[in-house]
Amino acid sequence: MRLGLRGASWEMKPSGKSLYHRGVCWQGWAFVFSATVGIGCSASFPRQEPLVFSHPQLPAHLPSGLVTHEVLPKETLWAIGKRYHISAEAILRANHLTDATKIPVGLILIIPRPEVPRLVPIYPSRGQWTHIVIHHSATVYGNASLLDRAHRKRGFSNGLGYHFVINNGTSGRKDGQIEIGHRWKRQQAGAHCNAGGMNTHGIGICLVGDFTNHTISQAQMESLIGLVHQLSVAYHIPPARVIRHRDVRGKITACPGDRFPWTEFKRRFLWHLSQPSSDGTF
Repeated sequence: MRLGLRGASWEMKPSGKSLYHRGVCWQGWAFVFSATVGIGCSASFPRQEPLVFSHPQLPAHLPSGLVTHEVLPKETLWAIGKRYHISAEAILRANHLTDATKIPVGLILIIPRPEVPRLVPIYPSRGQWTHIVIHHSATVYGNASLLDRAHRKRGFSNGLGYHFVINNGTSGRKDGQIEIGHRWKRQQAGAHCNAGGMNTHGIGICLVGDFTNHTISQAQMESLIGLVHQLSVAYHIPPARVIRHRDVRGKITACPGDRFPWTEFKRRFLWHLSQPSSDGTF
């Protein structure tokens, strides 16, 4: 006797666990396979265990409107919600969680209908920030967490060497999304350029992407202009001191790549600076 499967389908059901499917993390959902076996019989085979890779890569763009956030040390659900202009309760509901105090470091949260954060915290000036240095990750995919791991493997005891990371829509982040590094929150020196005193006095901004072979996205460009505008106004950094990694004296590098549109960036940045309301927003 031969049995066939008819009407086979996959669906998503809440499971309370993290699931990585084709590189995308789905928090609190599981795939369930259902099919009709023979005539009049049905079978349901739930897959309870998450498909978690030891070092998940997220090459595919997220579905429209879906953004994830990886919980950082000492980060609260209230602070996460404030960044994305959404309530902590909405984040709890979207992730099938019940206790806002139990969000462990490294947990991947789905952020429903977020606003991409454009502005960043400004701290009292101690006169240490004199330059803004722009980098690229030289990778097609990435985010602040993945770069942090890579930097720790290279021996950076404080992890992520940049102060800010601007994402390109891969690795669970939205295109143009700005991630704030712990060095900025603690107002610590960077580890992004070991020449010209830039680690001590330069604010390091990294754009995820390989601009040797590809170009920057429009969303990344807009976020970069807004971020540099705000920082330059807040810390009185003149346009001449907004530089590329390759412009630092004593540093031999092509970063941020030959296809980074430096002339266009400087033109648009200078235009925003020339506008009457120079409060760091646009």
